[in-house]
Order: sequence, then structure tokens, then C-alpha cells
Amino acid sequence: MLTLLALAVVLYGLMLALLWWGQERLLFLPTRLAPQHRMALERDVHERWIDVPGARLHALHLRLPAPRGVVFFLHGNAGNLESWFTGLALYRQANFDLFMIDYRGYGKSSGRIGSEAQLHADVQAAWDAVAPAYAGRPRVIFGRSLGTGLAVPLALRVDPSLTILVSAYASMRALAAEHYRWVPSALLRYPLATDAAVPRLRGPLLLVHGERDEIIGVHHAQALQQAQPRAQLHIVHGAGHNDLDAFPEYEAVLRRALDALVPPGIP
Repeated sequence: MLTLLALAVVLYGLMLALLWWGQERLLFLPTRLAPQHRMALERDVHERWIDVPGARLHALHLRLPAPRGVVFFLHGNAGNLESWFTGLALYRQANFDLFMIDYRGYGKSSGRIGSEAQLHADVQAAWDAVAPAYAGRPRVIFGRSLGTGLAVPLALRVDPSLTILVSAYASMRALAAEHYRWVPSALLRYPLATDAAVPRLRGPLLLVHGERDEIIGVHHAQALQQAQPRAQLHIVHGAGHNDLDAFPEYEAVLRRALDALVPPGIP
């Protein structure tokens, strides 16, 4: 009996060690593309590259003739720009440019994700590459799912006109505690503590969440709203985690938020 118990302890320890060193494979689910891969891009969408230490990040940039401002979009943990750079009609109609990067190892971006600090530094480098061109115009930071934990720290540093968090989690530790209760929270190398950063946001914050989100429960968005009472929370009834775009209500909420940033009379 003691031998079996000792074996169980050893196996548990080995499993925790594997999770410590290999948790990127659980958190990040990229779809890679060859560097020479040709995307089917519309005429107003342009490819960009951002050099960061040890890697080169691939980005797509919707550039309109005379945009009101820009939406800087940080996407979720799976796929790549081919699956995320969609719904462009909304941004064209609102007359906002859209800029989106693939994280290291996603799509045509080189390198691999190695730490949370590295992720934040890459996001900052991408912002620094595009934001100055929109000085004096509304600049929106938009995070979805995984990207929400990157969007808030960036917003703290750069003070955008608006921060939008869609399908946000209070923290990665809180989310992991719900899905992997047997894993000690200290093991997580990507805490992404959105709830600790949100109270310090100075500008407006819009939270949008699917009522039936099966991956990140709506209580996470409600907790963030409690942490930042000035935040607006819009719950899309009937929506889950991955189907928000199928609900006209979702697009309408985003369009109203973008329109509110521009003074009346400006096209």
C-alpha cells in the first residue's frame, strides 16, 4: 500500500513538472503558416512585419482612405490571423482602421512564446509600430478571450480612448482553478491577472460577454465590472464563447461604442 502511495506521489510530481515546463502547449493553440504563405487579402488590407527580440511578428492592417481612428485587436489563443481577421464590414462602416498581430508561433510569426513578460513586450512593440500614425484620433484597444489579459496592461501604459474586452477572464489563475482544480495555482507561469489591473484603468471600459459562455463563464466579466465600477457590461443573451459574431446584437454593441468616440458631424 505504501509503495502504491509513493508511486502515486511520484507520478503526480512528474505530471506537475510536465505542466510547469510545457504549459504553453495547453494555453496557446496556434495554427502555423509558412512564411511564404499567400493570404487572400482584400485591396484595403495590408501585411506588416514587426521585429522583436528573437522573432518577427506578422500583422494585418485594414487601412481606409480617411479613417476616424484605429482598433488595435489582440486575438484569442487558437488559430491565426486567417481565422481572426474577419468581420471587416463593421470596421469599414464605422470608418475605423483595424490592426491585428499574430503572437509568436502563430500563423506566419516566427519564434515561440516563452513568458508572460515576453508577450506583453511584443504587444507593446506592435502598438508602438502603429499607434503614432493615429495621434489625435480615437485609438481603441480590443482584447478577446486570451487577448483580454494582454489588452488591459497595455491600456494602463498607453491610455487609449476606449478599451473593449470580449469574453474576458478575471485572471488565468481563476480560470485554471475552475477547469483544473487538481493543479496548484502557483504552478501557472501565465497568471494574466486582469482583475488586478482593471481597477487602475483611467479611460472607459466596455465588457461584452456571451450569456452561455462555456469556457469563460459570464461571472468573470461581472467580477471585472465590480472591480471597475465605471465599466459597462453588455451580456449577449444566448451567445457562447465562439459564436458571438453570429449575433447581430454583438456587432451593434461594438458599432455604438465606436460611433460614440467620434464627435457628431465627423464622417
